[in-house]
Amino acid sequence: MPANCTAGNLRQALRAVAQFYDSVIGSSGLTVSQFSLLSTLDKTGPMPVGALAKYMVMDRTTLTRNLKPLERSGFVETVPGADRRARPIAITPAGKAALATARPLWTEAQREMVTRFGIEDWASLIGQLRHAVEVVR
Repeated sequence: MPANCTAGNLRQALRAVAQFYDSVIGSSGLTVSQFSLLSTLDKTGPMPVGALAKYMVMDRTTLTRNLKPLERSGFVETVPGADRRARPIAITPAGKAALATARPLWTEAQREMVTRFGIEDWASLIGQLRHAVEVVR
């Protein structure tokens, strides 16, 4: 991939950052991706898979694959919805407990990221990443 490829550089940065977060929160039993999914469901409440995928800017197939280990662990479950065709996913009490265990570790990783970047560069990065999502949507 060319050195100036936006997608390649973003993917490389994502892998490096995810590996760092995983190394910090791994002792909780969650990956940063799982933490993100559980945090989203904790914040939003139950959501159908399609809506959750859109909210998280994920491919539905990827989201379904990422939800499977959380379902097996009892951290998320399918709940009845208003429409029988929609299958909302909800965080369970066990998922909330796993999230509570991981949250202080995530906070530690987050603080370290801000420290490594410096507050101004970190804030700029977050703004640019949010802008990137808006631009390509």
